[in-house]
Amino acid sequence: MSAEMHYYQEHPTFHVAVDSIVFGFDQGALKLLVHKRQFEPAKGEWSLFGGFVQQNESLDKAAARILYEHTGLREIYMEELQSYGEVDRDPAGRVISVAYYALIPAGEFSEAGKSKSGATWVNIEELPPLIMDHNLMVEKALRRLKRRAATQPIGFELLPREFTMPQLQALYEAIYQTELDKRNFRKKILAMDVLIKLDTKDKSSSRKGAFLYRFDQRKYTKLVERGYNFTI
Repeated sequence: MSAEMHYYQEHPTFHVAVDSIVFGFDQGALKLLVHKRQFEPAKGEWSLFGGFVQQNESLDKAAARILYEHTGLREIYMEELQSYGEVDRDPAGRVISVAYYALIPAGEFSEAGKSKSGATWVNIEELPPLIMDHNLMVEKALRRLKRRAATQPIGFELLPREFTMPQLQALYEAIYQTELDKRNFRKKILAMDVLIKLDTKDKSSSRKGAFLYRFDQRKYTKLVERGYNFTI
């Protein structure tokens, strides 16, 4: 028996879990990735994706592993949100959960991944009741997302690599849940000079089409180093 085990053996042990609030953006709407739980307790009810932290695993690594197991995606934007430790939050036992929220372009989550994990995208405004305290986690994550999107360019994590200005505006309208003035939004975004305008157009929604853009991460990083503040 190690010294550490000897020191702590009189203290109670319990489980530590990670739950992921996965946001996506598709067809002009902010969406949440959920699935119907495949085991007890609450089998068959709507749930976030989660799992237990392993013995030799950090919280961040556990969150990344669990998300990869369910979506097949790596190197995506994730941020620790809050710990949830109410004594009776899980009817199966004493479980403390650390919630993370993640941002992924909805189109990158394949149909194969959905079939494997039973996942489905749900419009955030039509969210069904979730198990335990998962609805509280989502509400907290939405508030955090709004604050982050107002001062940092994390919204681009929800878009494909190439996007149009209408798509970008629709994204921020979905995050803020309010309509934005088209002219003012475009002027403010272009004034930041963090977008690369491409020569190609997206003509899927109109014959005239809309120019495609890319987010210039390197230019944004340099601006931040000089004290720049991204504000929508």
